Amino acid sequence: MTPRQRDIIDLIRSEVKPALGCTEPIAVALAVAKATEIIKENCPGECPDGWRLCADFKIDVEVSANILKNGMGVGIPGTGMVGIPIAAALGAVCGKSALGLEVLKNPTPEDVARAKQLVEAKAVCVSVADTEHLLYVKATVTLEDAHASAEVNPYAYAVIEDNHDCIVETSFADKILMSSESAAATADTGRKEYGLSVKEIYQFALEMPFEDIAFILEDRTLNLALAKEGLAGDYGLKVGKAIRENQQEVFGDDYLSFAMGMTAAASDARMAGCTLPAMSNSGSGNQGITVSMPIIAYAIKYGIGDEQLARALILSNLVAIHIKSFLGKLSALCGCVVASTGSACGIVYLEGGGLEEVSAAIQNMAGNITGMVCDGAKVGCAMKVASGVSCAVQSAVLALRGTCIPSTDGIIEDDVEKTIRNVGKIGSAGMKATDRMILDIMLCK
Repeated sequence: MTPRQRDIIDLIRSEVKPALGCTEPIAVALAVAKATEIIKENCPGECPDGWRLCADFKIDVEVSANILKNGMGVGIPGTGMVGIPIAAALGAVCGKSALGLEVLKNPTPEDVARAKQLVEAKAVCVSVADTEHLLYVKATVTLEDAHASAEVNPYAYAVIEDNHDCIVETSFADKILMSSESAAATADTGRKEYGLSVKEIYQFALEMPFEDIAFILEDRTLNLALAKEGLAGDYGLKVGKAIRENQQEVFGDDYLSFAMGMTAAASDARMAGCTLPAMSNSGSGNQGITVSMPIIAYAIKYGIGDEQLARALILSNLVAIHIKSFLGKLSALCGCVVASTGSACGIVYLEGGGLEEVSAAIQNMAGNITGMVCDGAKVGCAMKVASGVSCAVQSAVLALRGTCIPSTDGIIEDDVEKTIRNVGKIGSAGMKATDRMILDIMLCK
């Protein structure tokens, strides 16, 4: 394996990872859990075994506007509730920061009950931070029932910037314990370019030994389990279940409806608070679902083997990571646009298309649903996911027939890399005012 190939493998592993629950409130829970652990480490006498379950925490959370937008209406796993306050409270009661984006894994009924008590007691305060970071969380936790031996109630904070699981600063009682300056360079957008190209991604997906990329099949393990759970239960709007149950009368029993139904079902479950993790992409579980489930559905429908599936998933995930690098982790552009573009490329590969057809599929997607806005994480995201899958299949089929949107159309360029950069400009800069307006509308309802 060459150093460059190793770098790309490391990139995939860093951007494609399990996440339990919507990653914006989970980032809040992670910061709160870390701050709570710092109190334990610095006040062992005040924190006997089981202390978190009965402690009177005061939790102050400052978040960027985009975190607030994506955390307001999404289900928190295992709680039956939505929003940042319950995620923060649960992070204090039982969160384990070492688990990263699975910080809220396996809460007990007692944990959930105590977290709900903290929310009802208004022990959690959420405010919008004055920051240029699009992805920012500062969680300050105070232990209000400390013994009289302490002059001031113990308190600590943890800060997350630019990546959902990237803790850049921690403090106890105003003493900085850890601070990273590495995040300062991307303070404006959180964007990070990896030097990839569609050509390099395509060649990498085709040429890497199977044993070096077989790890990506965990995509299938996690996201297929979510899809099956979404079909078995009554989650969210039940978009996936509705598609599958109406396949004869309305949608048809073909690959398109199967892919739409399975992908939407996984999103249904995740956004409604299912306790199963998703395999995320670029910090988003829904993007991880959308980038993989249409390809997994194809493999199921047509009996595709593990090696071919793995190569398609590598291609799909890397295309999404590549496009996302020009957008930043959070933007006004729905992540479904990016993820479904990746899955369109994977479908083209499974259908026997080459680099030219993969590039055409990206161009077709860019000319189709680039304008889809993100109005926060919520159960309704499953409908956008289904729409993205439909567009992905359409774009792939057209590309395989030699049809590619020409450069005379809108934001499309002859060079697919320039088109990708145009999508990034629209989402990261062009839609800033849209982002602010969406948040204003959501807060004023």
